[in-house]
Amino acid sequence: MPENNQNPGHSRLPTKAHKFALTGVAALGAAALAFSVVPAGEKTITTEAGSAAAVAYGSELVKDVKDAQDVKGTLTDQLASASVKLEAIEARQKADAEAAAKRKAAAEAKRKAAEEAAAQAARKRAAEKTASRSVQRLPMKTVAAVKPAAAKKVYANNLDGWIREALDIMKKHGIPGSYSGIHRNIMRESSGNPNAINNWDINAQNGIPSKGLLQVIPPTFKAYHVPGTSWNIYDPVANITAACNYAADRYGSMDNVNSAY
Repeated sequence: MPENNQNPGHSRLPTKAHKFALTGVAALGAAALAFSVVPAGEKTITTEAGSAAAVAYGSELVKDVKDAQDVKGTLTDQLASASVKLEAIEARQKADAEAAAKRKAAAEAKRKAAEEAAAQAARKRAAEKTASRSVQRLPMKTVAAVKPAAAKKVYANNLDGWIREALDIMKKHGIPGSYSGIHRNIMRESSGNPNAINNWDINAQNGIPSKGLLQVIPPTFKAYHVPGTSWNIYDPVANITAACNYAADRYGSMDNVNSAY
């Protein structure tokens, strides 16, 4: 069952429209009452007076209704105007916000462009500075480390020194021989004289006398000459190395020679 929302103890207050209706009803009631109680001789007058009062009340009612309508229209117009103004304000605020966003974006773009330009300028200056340094300073050439040359071995200018220098040269060329074997044969052949020469043996008779420390004939010296030594048959080192080279080829080593060879 639906609830009764009306309070039975209280009546609603009459609205303005209700007031207009009640006023009209009261006017009509008054007119009817006047018509019923006035004598017949005064009927027309009473009726006219009632009619005039009714018309007056009706006119007042119409006027109040019109005033209410005018008020409603004014409120409607004011609301419409306020709505238009609110929309205009919102539109202006939106436009201001968009303009501010555009200005901010333009400022940010300008800032980034300035930073990029500054960075490019810095890179250009760095490149120019590097190029300037490369022009001013010639590139350094890498010099390979040069090992110091081994000190040249110095030999005494005597029989001991000649034999020792000959042995070092023979070692490089793989020619066998020992100090004692060379020294023994030198002493037998020339007694250590590098300019010794044999003018009485068969070689001398054939025109090719034996010469030098180990008494080598010129054809043998030429055939068994050791590279790096002098071509002078009287040169002590050249004579020793050529004689030892010949002895190694024929006897296996100068150490194996114990007589004329």
